[in-house]
Amino acid sequence: MLTRKQHQLLIFINERLNATGVAPSFDEMKEALGLKSKSGIHRLISGLEERGFIRRLAHRARALEVLRLPEDTGVGATLAPVEKPDRFAPQVIEGGRDNGATLITAPSEITGPVFGTSDVEVPFLGKIAAGTPIEALSDPTRHIAVPPSMLGKGNFYCLEVEGDSMINAGILDGDTVVIRRTDNAENGSIVVALVEGQEVTLKRLRKRNNSVALEAENPAYETRIFGPDQVAVQGELVGLLRQY
Repeated sequence: MLTRKQHQLLIFINERLNATGVAPSFDEMKEALGLKSKSGIHRLISGLEERGFIRRLAHRARALEVLRLPEDTGVGATLAPVEKPDRFAPQVIEGGRDNGATLITAPSEITGPVFGTSDVEVPFLGKIAAGTPIEALSDPTRHIAVPPSMLGKGNFYCLEVEGDSMINAGILDGDTVVIRRTDNAENGSIVVALVEGQEVTLKRLRKRNNSVALEAENPAYETRIFGPDQVAVQGELVGLLRQY
């Protein structure tokens, strides 16, 4: 699953390679996608590389190779014009931002301690990246049975992990994580974070002075640093479910 911007960038790079044999520059990519900074392009390139769509060739400037295209992309597909709406309206998990986004609002609310043996049905809201952020999916009609001992007071939802950046925390690709909905978490907590009002990711939260770090639990992935207004906490990890 690629984000819209990742999909657009992949098609743009592929077209340029087919036409000229040379990958576009970061400035050309930035202009084509209507982004304001090269850092956004860097994140998109990293995401495409981690998902096996492109490869960076070592020791060569602007050297990119397209390994595959999304299944829904036909031969000769072109980059659609990038629309610039007045307000961005992604589908993301509800968080602490009023940015005009379409919000998913189906948490399972528990008002007190949970006792007994019956599992609790918790809404499943789709996939979340444990690597480069991806846009959240949603399947509000599906629920996951969660042992009551895993839950306390609050609102909860479940997400499927995609990626391997949290493996040293025992969180593997395909795991289902149980999240308590909150907009505040302590340093060192593993959280669902909304990044720059657009995408969500599962990372360890570190706050220092006027910066927020989202740390992976895999040395192959870099720690990303943001300003405090660029990251909104949308939930905190409370448990994990895995099928063998």
